[in-house]
Amino acid sequence: METIYDWITVAIFAGLVVLFLQRSSRDAPPRDSMLQYLAASAGCAVTNYFGNEAVGGRGWVYHLLAVAILAATLTYIHFALRPLDKG
Repeated sequence: METIYDWITVAIFAGLVVLFLQRSSRDAPPRDSMLQYLAASAGCAVTNYFGNEAVGGRGWVYHLLAVAILAATLTYIHFALRPLDKG
């Protein structure tokens, strides 16, 4: 846990874990699949990789890639997993 990308991606991943556990403990059948959580987790991992490479001196292009992938991952989580829905 050395870079800001580590902290951000671990926080998002922890949120995904909480969301998964909350939804899997309901009596109703789950409305989302494990593959959706896998895709979001992979987005966090790829963001962290590019972010750590950028901090390690690979250049600003890696920062742009990391931020773009992070934004895409958060957008995916918002629309595919819908963490703010009550139902």
